[in-house]
Amino acid sequence: MTDHLAVKQRSWNMSRIKSKDSVPEIRVRKLLHSLGFRYKLYVPELPGKPDLVFPKYKLALFVHGCFWHKHQGCKRSSNPSSNKEYWTAKLARNVQRDAKNKKALLDLGWNPALIWECETKDTDLLMKAVKREFKGIIN
Repeated sequence: MTDHLAVKQRSWNMSRIKSKDSVPEIRVRKLLHSLGFRYKLYVPELPGKPDLVFPKYKLALFVHGCFWHKHQGCKRSSNPSSNKEYWTAKLARNVQRDAKNKKALLDLGWNPALIWECETKDTDLLMKAVKREFKGIIN
């Protein structure tokens, strides 16, 4: 399927995508705050600058967009049909960087955790993801 937007319009749209305070991230924050968790945001001293950091538990939480981080098996993780060479390389670099950051966090004694954008769309699904990543911390 070809892109229905002109190159300039697509470029403008893509430039407006936020890397901080995204809707999925805000959903995760609100749920965790309602459960009594307190956290730090975007700690630059940690590899990958995690979205939420829980120093008490040495847990670094990332809220990943399914498209940008290639969520395997997710319908939101599509391959763009235009400029394929660029996007294939770009998304592959994102996945490699994520793996490198996860290893670096583990080497520092931190627990990397991940919640996918698609898991934030439904409150029950989000709660399951939170319980999965906070295993041993919450029931």
